Amino acid sequence: MTVPPLRLGVNIDHVATIRNARGGPDPDPIRAAHLAVLAGADNITAHLREDRRHIRDDDIERLRRQLFVPLKMEMAATPGMVGLALGWRPHAVCFVPESRQERTTEGGLDVLRAGPQLRQAIQELTEAGIRVSLFVEPEPEIMDAACALHASVVELHTGTYCEASGEGDDDRAAVELDRLRRAAEHGARIGLEIHAGHGLNLDTVQNVAGIPQIVELNIGHFLIGEALFMGLDESVRAMRAAMDHGRAQIV
Repeated sequence: MTVPPLRLGVNIDHVATIRNARGGPDPDPIRAAHLAVLAGADNITAHLREDRRHIRDDDIERLRRQLFVPLKMEMAATPGMVGLALGWRPHAVCFVPESRQERTTEGGLDVLRAGPQLRQAIQELTEAGIRVSLFVEPEPEIMDAACALHASVVELHTGTYCEASGEGDDDRAAVELDRLRRAAEHGARIGLEIHAGHGLNLDTVQNVAGIPQIVELNIGHFLIGEALFMGLDESVRAMRAAMDHGRAQIV
């Protein structure tokens, strides 16, 4: 079995969260992006929320000018955000659900009941040469719906699996891991590129990396947290090693 390589996308949002808590320029999320790339990140992700609680417009401008790896923007599928993406032309956009009350993204997009706004947003960005992914729950019927919307990529929400694993609920974790496997298999079968992310750490990432259809993992919060203890470069290298170990278990 030929297994594709597994890319690591590093999300720098929470470097900006720390910066914004104080109101000054430090720590600089763009510096974090450069360190992550030097340590092994294949691309950089930044979530431009409508309330600008972490990444800001000027961060995206600087990333566009300075990065030598692909930039992926996470955002809500609103006309305003789509307009910004069309102006900035990042390598990719991942549409995510967004609520002002949530601490972080709490689940996947409801693509089964997606209206014309999401379809239009995907079409506009795709025609502009921007890859579009949808952050979704790991279910085969959702893969079908994403494909029908003409998205080229889905990012499977791994948060429920990570939550069960962190609580020591092995039975539930096994069920959730199987959901990820089945969705990845089906999505790849119908022509989608499969990514995954949310809540992954050095332990949970290995099983997810062992799903051969997944070609990219996007990780942020854990890496920034571990950077407090070991530095961001070592945090990224440790994650890269854990991913590679999990990938090596595929037979």
